[in-house]
Amino acid sequence: MAGRDATGGLIPLQRRPRRGRGGLAQRVAFIAAANLIILIAAGIVGGVVMPLGMFGALAVMMLMAAVTLAIAFAPAPATPVPTPERIARSELKALPMQTARWLDAQRPALPAPAVTVLDRLDQRLDTLGVQLAALDEDSPAAADVRRLVGEQLPDFVRDYQRVPAPLRGTSRNGRTPDQQLIDGLSVIEREIGEMSTQLAQGDLDTLETRSRFLEIKYQGE
Repeated sequence: MAGRDATGGLIPLQRRPRRGRGGLAQRVAFIAAANLIILIAAGIVGGVVMPLGMFGALAVMMLMAAVTLAIAFAPAPATPVPTPERIARSELKALPMQTARWLDAQRPALPAPAVTVLDRLDQRLDTLGVQLAALDEDSPAAADVRRLVGEQLPDFVRDYQRVPAPLRGTSRNGRTPDQQLIDGLSVIEREIGEMSTQLAQGDLDTLETRSRFLEIKYQGE
């Protein structure tokens, strides 16, 4: 995968592994099921048809090893990239992950200097996704998150993508569209960080209260 440098040329982008949560457990389950089927089939053949013997047992072990390797190293199935319209309709707790996946797919068309900001955004969205699991969908905070993460962020990136590529490095009113994109993404990244801090405030207050209680209870003894 590649991004554009300041002259419009392609340069390689470093991407960290994306969100295949559950993929490892699924592969392990497939491996276990396949090997169990092989063992059952070998037992039936050895008990009903003919004894397997040493070479038969070796063949079974080799087959199990081959199946294990084939499943372990098989390429993961491609997951469709969510559209901005689908993102806007996502459940609140799934919203950050969907937006992050969409952003990841846009990287090849974005300027190379934006990669650092996108990496920070990705981390912010990971943190926010965990916090949203306990947030009421109908709360004002949920509406703010949905507006920024599900609507304004994708719309901002799409506005940049509509600018013809030859004009993205051309200065207009003192800034190029490339710089406007980077600055805007930085603002959104900081705002998501502020949202995470506000959502964590209740947990921080609880932790502080419990810490003071423990200090009073045990340091006074």
